Amino acid sequence: MSVLVDPSVVYRDEFLAALREFAREGSRYYDPQRIANDFPRFVQALLQQRDRAYVGSGLVPFSDYWLIDGSEYIGRLSVRHELNDYLYRLGGHIGYEIRPSRRRRGYGYEILHLGLKKAQLLGLKRVLVTCDETNVGSKKIIEQNGGIFENSAASEGSSIRKLRYWIDLAEMV
Repeated sequence: MSVLVDPSVVYRDEFLAALREFAREGSRYYDPQRIANDFPRFVQALLQQRDRAYVGSGLVPFSDYWLIDGSEYIGRLSVRHELNDYLYRLGGHIGYEIRPSRRRRGYGYEILHLGLKKAQLLGLKRVLVTCDETNVGSKKIIEQNGGIFENSAASEGSSIRKLRYWIDLAEMV
């Protein structure tokens, strides 16, 4: 059974293995070597981002969670506590990713579903979730979780548009 947990040093090796998978795909979101060098500091920084006092100018507080199945790191979910202009246009309240070796197994639906519950606990009533128009899997996951398509938005420097979906959390069971 999968659960969303707070980032923890307990999952260091699993998290770093997932980062290496993302790197092989070409992702440069995280620098695996830098994170490996001081994993406790990395985890602490993630947890501090929930507090506005630790968030940089122009950014918003967010809560990161890790999807764990047994002791295996499956993916990451971020719930932004509010939206700035950029997040309103393109990023949304919730972002998630599943490690490449665990995709197409239902984890995407599960991580978003659990993330919506976390958003409810933060007091959010309605959340924006976005995905690239070319990401058919994510589009289906958002729609299966109650996403109502609003529109698509151009992303500066990219020919791929962002699909924007709203999910009413009051309707969630």
